[in-house]
Amino acid sequence: MIEHSHLKIIQALNTNGTLTEAANSLCLSQSALSHQIRYLEKKLALSIWERDGRRLRLTQAGQLLLETAQQILPVLSQTEKLLKSYSEGKQGVLRIGVECYPCYQWLTGVIGDFLQAMPDVEIDIVNKFQFSGLEGLLNHHIDVLITPDPVRKKEIKYEPLAEYETVLVIANTHPLASSKVLQPEQLANETILTFPVPQDRLDILTQFLTPARILPAKLKEIESIDLMLQLVSLQRGVCALPEWLADDYSKSMQLKKLRIGKTGIHKELLIALRTSDQKIPYIKKFISIGGETANESFNHKA
Repeated sequence: MIEHSHLKIIQALNTNGTLTEAANSLCLSQSALSHQIRYLEKKLALSIWERDGRRLRLTQAGQLLLETAQQILPVLSQTEKLLKSYSEGKQGVLRIGVECYPCYQWLTGVIGDFLQAMPDVEIDIVNKFQFSGLEGLLNHHIDVLITPDPVRKKEIKYEPLAEYETVLVIANTHPLASSKVLQPEQLANETILTFPVPQDRLDILTQFLTPARILPAKLKEIESIDLMLQLVSLQRGVCALPEWLADDYSKSMQLKKLRIGKTGIHKELLIALRTSDQKIPYIKKFISIGGETANESFNHKA
């Protein structure tokens, strides 16, 4: 009863908000889209949307169809890509989810080495998730997830890549530059520049400031690592980065790194995959190359 086209309509209505914009996104006329919606509602004997001013709002039935669309459409899309790659003589498509903003520079090198080793595999990078990276993996939106924050589930296997330390990066001329051991209260009046991730995934908060009941003066989200470090060099804030990345930028910018607390904040970068996919050759190859490259990149010292 429910067809692929119906799920795409529901998704378009939710994404675009108006009938005109949804029709445009589907390359349909507004009247044709209205007709298909009425046909679906007649078959279901239910209303799937209602007007809320100039915009559309999904009913309870529409929300249920939307949840179904969000689960099924990515799987169908991946299947279509795989079948297309098979028809072109390729082995498959590897969709990589990323939950580690500082890792893109490292990932570029990994992908280059991987494509040389596996030229018949296509690569897709996903860095924005409707829910979370783990849910994207469980719902087959992606095939592997690069993350430093594991959530243990029986359906998911984590492969360790390399360990690293998170350090505070400041300008050479910053008043904290003379500090030997960074104390939480020293950041109480600082602007901390962060990547746009939930605060419960900011280690400098969860592992350093929050336990000491200290809040920074301000948290400011920056997507670009280059812009972030430019602001740090101008004393417009400080930031926490993996030590290997801080070392790379310290070579060309007037920056200094500080250990966070007496023992530091230590992390491990992981690749998560579905346990059912452990034996897929190109996924095994990606994990192998990722581990080799991570150990080379993360364990060097400036």
